[in-house]
Amino acid sequence: MTTRPAAPVVLDDVAKAIIEQLQEDGRRPYATIGKAVGLSEAAVRQRVQRLQDAGVIQVVAVTDPMQVGFRRQAMIGVRADGDLTALAESLAAVPEVDYVVVTAGSFDVLVEVVCEDDEHLLRVLNESVRTLPGVRESETFVYLRLHKQLYNWGTR
Repeated sequence: MTTRPAAPVVLDDVAKAIIEQLQEDGRRPYATIGKAVGLSEAAVRQRVQRLQDAGVIQVVAVTDPMQVGFRRQAMIGVRADGDLTALAESLAAVPEVDYVVVTAGSFDVLVEVVCEDDEHLLRVLNESVRTLPGVRESETFVYLRLHKQLYNWGTR
């Protein structure tokens, strides 16, 4: 998924309240959300659909990789030559990659990977990351323990 800078969507207070309700519980019934924000169930359903259609929100199930057989996660810092957009798109196409961001700082691109084990991580590094055109060098940060990962940063 390539994200292009776009004009931000202006959210009214009701849309923000709906988003916050869904961030607390993505399975919360529309009727319950409606009571909390002062709308009917149908109105909440329409609002949520518009927010999804506009790309403002997506409601998904988030798994714990450790619980579903992916015991090794890592962040890979990439220093690159050439077109960063093309490199980021190539990295995003790697199945084990779940996060790609072009950065300013000591790395040009940061990539998060989710792998079954260390051997799988090594294959991804050797066959899918380091061989891409534009990758000059990489540094891998293996996750030992995840202490916090939230998706509830709210709205403004």
